[in-house]
Amino acid sequence: MGDRRPSAIALMGPTASGKTALALEWGERLGGEIVSVDSALVYRGLDIGSAKPDAAEQSRVPHHLVDIREPWQAYSAAEFAADARAAMAGIAARGRVPILAGGTGLYFQSLLQGLSVMPPADPHVRAALAAEAEKRGGWHAMHAELARIDPECAARIQPGDPQRIQRALEVWQLSGRTMSGWRSEPLPPRPPFRVLRLALAPSDRAVLHGRIARRFDLMLEAGFLDEVRRLRALPELAGHPAPLDLPALRAVGYRQAWEHLDGRHDAAEFRERAIAATRQLAKRQLTWLRGQPDLRWFDPVSDRAGLDQALSLFLPW
Repeated sequence: MGDRRPSAIALMGPTASGKTALALEWGERLGGEIVSVDSALVYRGLDIGSAKPDAAEQSRVPHHLVDIREPWQAYSAAEFAADARAAMAGIAARGRVPILAGGTGLYFQSLLQGLSVMPPADPHVRAALAAEAEKRGGWHAMHAELARIDPECAARIQPGDPQRIQRALEVWQLSGRTMSGWRSEPLPPRPPFRVLRLALAPSDRAVLHGRIARRFDLMLEAGFLDEVRRLRALPELAGHPAPLDLPALRAVGYRQAWEHLDGRHDAAEFRERAIAATRQLAKRQLTWLRGQPDLRWFDPVSDRAGLDQALSLFLPW
């Protein structure tokens, strides 16, 4: 007897690899609905710099988990997984195909493989940790503190990764348990779907770098800096003691734009830093993708026929 579970498609890949365009095309062709798997798209007001599908694109195919939080609010991978499972169940109940599209590996992992349920983020604890890091001279010192508390977790985190160091220390302070201890707990159930896992990535890294630079220049032309100025004017962000520690403003490009508007870098240096940060993000995404099981890789341009064949074999109707 064949697999009777409903079908879903996961389009993964580094930033600027063409996931959004393909998700829209397949969504229209299949009568599907898109579930965004992107940690920046959840935030209202982060539109241009996150390459968020515009109103016309969202009208072509229904989208889920876009614009569901304010930029000063936290949103965890566990919350995403619960919301995504609910969205997928609703889509399948309507007789449609969920298309998971995005580049946030932690979200995909939480949804498709499961993550241990840990305490939710606490902005006060995070602000205190950020202040302590500044007092101690940087996050390398906080990494040393984490190594004392949870050496297993510290071994998996680079000393230059403030977001993950902060989260591990936050979990310890909130619960009195290490992140390694939480991860030893049984994982939550996976969604009851058969999933076609596809990775989109240009075979030539230079092509991806060129796409990243061109896309960022188009963002600048579209008013990206004005968008960040509007964010800076929001009372909740203007009055925040450490706005760049907020998850939303850790999104690539936004931190660099914020620092540029603070006068820390001129326009040319801002552009260079933002593009370099985006390339680094793509590198981290590719590294994560190479460790994923059952993942089929395609160049979105030269392997288009292979992509269509993979889809037709998975959904032969």
